Amino acid sequence: MQSHAPIGVFDSGSGGLTVARQLHKILPGENILYVGDMKRMPYGPREPQEIIKFMGQFLNFFTTKKVKLAIFACNTMTSWGYEKAIGNTVYPLVPMSTAVAEAASLSPHKTIGVIATEATVKKRFHADMAAKIDKDIKIYAVACPQFVTLIESGHINDLILENAAAYYMQNFTGKNIESLILGCTHYPIIKDILSKHIEVGIKLIDPAVSTIEKAVSVMQKNNMLNPAKTGGRMEFFFSSAPDHAAHMVKIVMGIDNPFINNIDLDRFN
Repeated sequence: MQSHAPIGVFDSGSGGLTVARQLHKILPGENILYVGDMKRMPYGPREPQEIIKFMGQFLNFFTTKKVKLAIFACNTMTSWGYEKAIGNTVYPLVPMSTAVAEAASLSPHKTIGVIATEATVKKRFHADMAAKIDKDIKIYAVACPQFVTLIESGHINDLILENAAAYYMQNFTGKNIESLILGCTHYPIIKDILSKHIEVGIKLIDPAVSTIEKAVSVMQKNNMLNPAKTGGRMEFFFSSAPDHAAHMVKIVMGIDNPFINNIDLDRFN
């Protein structure tokens, strides 16, 4: 696998840009190919077989682009599809991290909150990982179905989002959580809003950090790292709403007037 080949990063919408941002921060010389499925988001309410089908389309597209690695920037696709995808691609795969180990290390009493999509909570993505790490870890997971739709419709810093955050965060009252895992890649976009509706001292955990640490490890092991230290190219593909996609790329990645490629993921069955 050539070291200068791109790294694929994919999500149901624009949330995965937070993972691409972390990747570019740590490895600014890497070429990144981002794909977001605006047309069919949100994935959270969808049935597992549909989520798995969509995941396959992303991976088939990356095969045509000869990526050297693909990163799941979506907890929902990771929880339902990653294990089924292992061994079915010519390039390595990196799942979205649960960040449970990181949260546990910052939680003296091992009491952790999680906010995520309905599908991720239903799959017990974080609870099952916690049980593997330490049976004494307590996970309180709350599904937040409104957040993705609100973020993707432009409600990033307004009263509608404030009210939704207050509604969901009240589920942690009396639970004495010490950390809160942002279990959907969209959620770091609204972390400032979320922080206003949780108790002082609760640590917000962005799983993008440990996800990219894993990606770096995989590339080092396979001698895939691009020797370039700067100047990595970024390409963006979205299945719908190019103007909104460009707006989100600017907000998350800090890139003015990004070029948005259109993609029909149904072509990659």
